[in-house]
Order: sequence, then C-alpha cells, then structure tokens
Amino acid sequence: MGGTMTAVTLNDMVTDLAAETTDLAGLLLGLSASEWELATPAAGWAVRDQVSHLAFFDEAAIIAITEPDRFRREAEALMALGPDFPDRVAERFRETPVVDLADWFADSRATLLKVLGEAEARDRVPWYGPDMSVMSCATARLMETWAHGLDISDTFGVECVPTSRLRHIAHLGVRTRAFSYVLRARPAPEAEVRIDLAAPDGNRWTWGPPDAAQSVTGTALDFCFVVTQRRHVADTDLVVRGHAAAEWMSIAQAFAGAPSDGRRPSLLAKEIS
Repeated sequence: MGGTMTAVTLNDMVTDLAAETTDLAGLLLGLSASEWELATPAAGWAVRDQVSHLAFFDEAAIIAITEPDRFRREAEALMALGPDFPDRVAERFRETPVVDLADWFADSRATLLKVLGEAEARDRVPWYGPDMSVMSCATARLMETWAHGLDISDTFGVECVPTSRLRHIAHLGVRTRAFSYVLRARPAPEAEVRIDLAAPDGNRWTWGPPDAAQSVTGTALDFCFVVTQRRHVADTDLVVRGHAAAEWMSIAQAFAGAPSDGRRPSLLAKEIS
C-alpha cells in the first residue's frame, strides 16, 4: 500500500522524533517520586517502567546501528528469556532511582538522535525480529515514544493532542499489516484495504486502492490508537468495512515482540461490523 503524502527524509524523521521527545520530556518534568510509581494502563507497568523501556531500547537501537554484531549477541540472550522479555527488562530497573531513570532516558535519546542523524536511511540494522532500515528504526522509535508517552499521559488524564507526526505512526501501522499476521503464524488476507484518515491539519492521508471493497476510515489519531494497541477499535470512531479490514483491526500491531491482544474494549464500546 502506498501513501499519498510527500516523501519523508531521515532528517525529517529525526526532527520529528526530537519533537516527540520534547513533548514526553515536558510530561515527565515535575513529576514527584511517587507519581513515577503510579500504575499506567499497560498492565503491570508503572510510569517508571515506561521510561526505562524507552531508555533501554534506545540504547539497543544505538548498538544495532553502530555495533550490529554485538547487538545480535545481546538480542539473542534477551529473547532467550522468553516472549515477555520486555517485562523482564522493566523488572530489572524497578529499583533504579527516578532521577537516574530520567537522566538515562535523556542521555540515551540524545545519543540516539545523533547516531540517527549521522546514519544512511537505507542502511540495514538488526532488531528483535526481521532486520530493518535505519529509516524504519527511526520511525519505530518515534512510534514507541508516542505510544508509551500516551500510556503516561493517560495515567494523569492529560489529553492527547494530535500532531502531524502521527503520519509516521499511521504509515508504520499500514506497513505492518502483514507483520501482524506473521506474529500470529496466520496467513495475511490477499484482499486490499483502503485506509482514509483525517489528518490533524484537515488534510487526508490515504493508502490502498480507492475502489477497494475493504476499508478503514476515520481520524489518524484513532487509527494510531488501534495499531499501537492503546485503544480497542470499538472505543474509537473508526468505520471499518469488510471482514479482512475488521480482522486486521482486531490484531493490528505496529511494534515488534510477542503477539499481543491489546486493550480490552470499554463497557461503552460500540459494536464493529
């Protein structure tokens, strides 16, 4: 599926990742030590776990780009802990003082931005799954920053304000449709799906053939909620038409790792046809 948006350069992506980082840093600024320990909507994870997760995998991304052989060795050891290895990482840093966590994230993110800025967009890097381009790595870090930042903002009842940076997450969500099936050892449907999203600035972002019988229509924000598994599709205003589109929205997963069922629908969720 191809988008209708103009091409994005690695420099564009790094600039947007820096802006997403600034937003998250502003959210963390001023939190008390006790607030870092508050439970987030991610089961079993406190605010501190969201931040340690980002810092740890920022460092992993740096190593993947600069020392790929070392990354492969360390990734193999980490994945050997089981499919829930992100939870094991979170447990590892539960006793780290929050001041140190904040500094760790700030330092690892600054280094990552520098490393990405000096890399070539098409260079291949290893990850916890298929290898990917540096461009895809930067996109994934932006997606992770937004998604885990959303978990934190939801914890404090802070409204999520959509920005143009959602286009990167939406594009990743579209590109990982087949990946969502691979994770579950299921064949991906051949049916094309039209995605037609309202961007925050009033424009439209689209992928897929206009005449496709299957479609997902709504806001970019709602689509990003679903593909990052931060909202159940039934808790959004997305209009999903066709079996293949509905099946995809039920398992959409734009991030690496074990297959996840995502969030459960709320009691007020609408039915999806």
